[in-house]
Amino acid sequence: MSINTCRLCGHEFFAEPLLRQENMPRAAQCLPDRESLQSDKGITLEVCQCSGCGLVQLSSDPVPYYKDVIRAAAFSEEMKEFRRRQFSKFVEGYSLKGKKVIEVGCGRGEYLAILQQCGVEAYGLEHSEEAVTRCADRGLRVSQGYLHSSAVRLPEAPFDAFMILSFLEHLPEPNAALGGIGFNVKDDAVGIIEVPNFEMIVRRNLFSEFIFDHLFYFTRETLNTTVGLNGFEMVDCTEVWHDYIISAVVKKRKKMDLSPFPQRQEMLQDALFEYLGLFKGKSVAIWGAGHQALAILSLTNLAGKIKYVVDSAVFKQGKYTPATHIPIVSPDTLDSDPVDAVIVMAGSYSDEVAMNIRKTFDKQMNISILRDFKLEKYA
Repeated sequence: MSINTCRLCGHEFFAEPLLRQENMPRAAQCLPDRESLQSDKGITLEVCQCSGCGLVQLSSDPVPYYKDVIRAAAFSEEMKEFRRRQFSKFVEGYSLKGKKVIEVGCGRGEYLAILQQCGVEAYGLEHSEEAVTRCADRGLRVSQGYLHSSAVRLPEAPFDAFMILSFLEHLPEPNAALGGIGFNVKDDAVGIIEVPNFEMIVRRNLFSEFIFDHLFYFTRETLNTTVGLNGFEMVDCTEVWHDYIISAVVKKRKKMDLSPFPQRQEMLQDALFEYLGLFKGKSVAIWGAGHQALAILSLTNLAGKIKYVVDSAVFKQGKYTPATHIPIVSPDTLDSDPVDAVIVMAGSYSDEVAMNIRKTFDKQMNISILRDFKLEKYA
């Protein structure tokens, strides 16, 4: 079955595939034996690109065993030594000694055993029952399962850190997998996400790197987009393992802190009331009917305390400020119905407006400019 929309963001693919390869093996792990040779046929692989987020991906269904991690890392001493150095640096750099770290898609524990030697409480998640049994035989803590939803709760969660190594590119629902990881780690969690390096594939024209097992082909940019859409921020990203792998350290995105805003609002209200107190029994105007000034009028309770609001925009004149119902007038009103003071709330135009008021109208008029949450007297 062929798809024509992005598995990550939902946008349509560009109309034509980037590449079409005929007579391709249907899967990396489906090797025919002598009896099945006659029925084994090559199929067409199409490499497409999302017109929205730019992520390159196959248009085909995943291979039947996509939930299972199958890796040959156990046979490479060089890879094992690389992982020892990498994991040790990660554990030391993010103070993870004694903390809970999970590898999502841990296979037979090839990397999990190395991680466990780094002084963390290492846990694994693997779909293959046979692989989970192998892990248990090695004394590794591995649960059988698969993150098919962002609401799947894992045993021993929440975790302090996670790893998903050369597995994300296999998964037809990357948002569910990454959302599920986010649901099972702490708010300050960090993680390592690794995928095959499509930038290197393009750089070296490696046409043989496409395979039905790998649905996605990530660059650093599209990997950053992927993690960003799923609640993570990229801390570091580099090419490793002879440039074949993009290795990214990510952290869970924190909720923004806007708690200082109410305090600043109160400070501005106090400053405005103090200023208005200097003109008790007199009249004060505001210059500016932009969104900032309109919000300040409402949020600092200036209704009934301001004579009118001046604005140069003709389409605003003769109207009233929303919520506070203060009349909006033309600049000429400062001559026909003068006030004792003007507070300029014109954003980046405030200095220009204040200068024009001083040049054009009563030279004795008191002028102040709103600067963030303070009032500054204009000379």
